[in-house]
Parts: sequence; structure tokens; C-alpha cells
Amino acid sequence: MTIEINKPELEDLIRKRLESGAFQSVEDVLWQALSSAPPHEKSDAAARPRPEGQKSLAQLFADSPFRGLAMDFDRFPDILPPG
Repeated sequence: MTIEINKPELEDLIRKRLESGAFQSVEDVLWQALSSAPPHEKSDAAARPRPEGQKSLAQLFADSPFRGLAMDFDRFPDILPPG
């Protein structure tokens, strides 16, 4: 397998890892990087069926009894003791 790196910053990063002495080869750098991070799984919560009787977050806010009220959610700043 041949892997081509087209980003100079990625090549520099790999080179720095090799120069650190922690890795013996590019394959070691890639192995560590790929084995330490879990693969990204596509998680489409909207596509999953919602259990009956449970609302989406958007629906929860839309049905809020506070909807339409002029509520002010600003808070007073924290008061810290001097110095």
C-alpha cells in the first residue's frame, strides 16, 4: 500500500514525531494515531425512532409553558472578594 501525504503540515508533524525518538518508522506513527482514536461512527439521532411519548428537544421547547413570556435570563455577575 502506498500512502501519499499532500499536506506539508502533516508531513512536518510526522517528521517531528520521528525525530522525538518515540517512533521508529512512519508506520509506527500511523499505528499509534489510528489505534488510539476510536473510529467515528455516524450517529444520526434524528433517524432513530423516538420511543413513544418522548418529545424531541425542539418539540419540548416549542411546547414550553414559558413560550411567549418576556423572561430575562441575564444574571448578576459573580462577586469576588478583593485581591
